[in-house]
Amino acid sequence: MSTSDAGIADVVVGMLRSVDDLDWAAVRSALAAKVSVDYTSLWGGEPVEMDGDELVASWRRLVPGFDATQHMIGPVTVTGDDGRTATCITDVRAYHRVVDDGDAATWMVAGRYVLTMERVADRWRIRGITLRTTYEDGSRTLADTATQRVAGGRGRGLDGA
Repeated sequence: MSTSDAGIADVVVGMLRSVDDLDWAAVRSALAAKVSVDYTSLWGGEPVEMDGDELVASWRRLVPGFDATQHMIGPVTVTGDDGRTATCITDVRAYHRVVDDGDAATWMVAGRYVLTMERVADRWRIRGITLRTTYEDGSRTLADTATQRVAGGRGRGLDGA
């Protein structure tokens, strides 16, 4: 892996780890000003383009409502690196855990991320995120539970937690 490819992989790994750690400033710093987002294989609908700040805000309305998340990725493959743009592909297992009244449940999403990268001011940033879901285990209704928790001020890193 070239130095440039390693830098791209570091951005992707760091961004997903920062989502799990609720380090929103680090997440935002990994994103371009505008990000194309395609989770249609999981949720349906259409791909969207949004501001990086808007994407982070959407994750902040969801992720803290889980008692834990963990994005396991690898291997990370970089293609088409021309020094300005590149594509990063990695398999993912994203675990989302909720514990209510001592009962624990986990929703796991398996698939592949395809991320388009762009170099901005000598730094790689994520310009596009596509999730190609292959399967899920557990109940995706845990996402609704997490969203409701955050809306009610409960969750990791929130005052009502």
